[in-house]
Amino acid sequence: MTGAGDTSLESMDILRLLESLPHRYPFLLVDRIIAINGDESCIGIKNVTFNEPQFQGHFPGRPIMPGVLLIEGMAQTAGAICVNAFKDKGRPSLVYFMTMDKVKFRKPVQPGDQVEFHLRKINQRRNMWWYHGIGKVDGATVCEAELSAMLVHD
Repeated sequence: MTGAGDTSLESMDILRLLESLPHRYPFLLVDRIIAINGDESCIGIKNVTFNEPQFQGHFPGRPIMPGVLLIEGMAQTAGAICVNAFKDKGRPSLVYFMTMDKVKFRKPVQPGDQVEFHLRKINQRRNMWWYHGIGKVDGATVCEAELSAMLVHD
């Protein structure tokens, strides 16, 4: 059950992400989205670099990507494909991250890693979407969660 109809978008570069999401540096946590299947599934890409501000304090001498930022990157990935599902029917003005359930962190993510956020839609009702997400680095699961978001039209 899709909320907005079919879309032929297969990938989103950074420019398309900037059109779709209100986030900007340092809080835009997805660099690219590939393998988009409407609002059903996709893979978001986050290139983790040492010059990101969180590594100044998390943790000096042993930089590790904060788990909450991994989950936020996952949510941004899902939000972007939901927004783009409405490209022909009046794009939503905001996407609110509503819930996160069954969150698990498996391995630390460090500068130099490339995280893939694999998102799969679980359900959609009216303006609410639920996704299951798995974060992977080099094929190994680093985190997972079930997320929900609400799209708001002004």
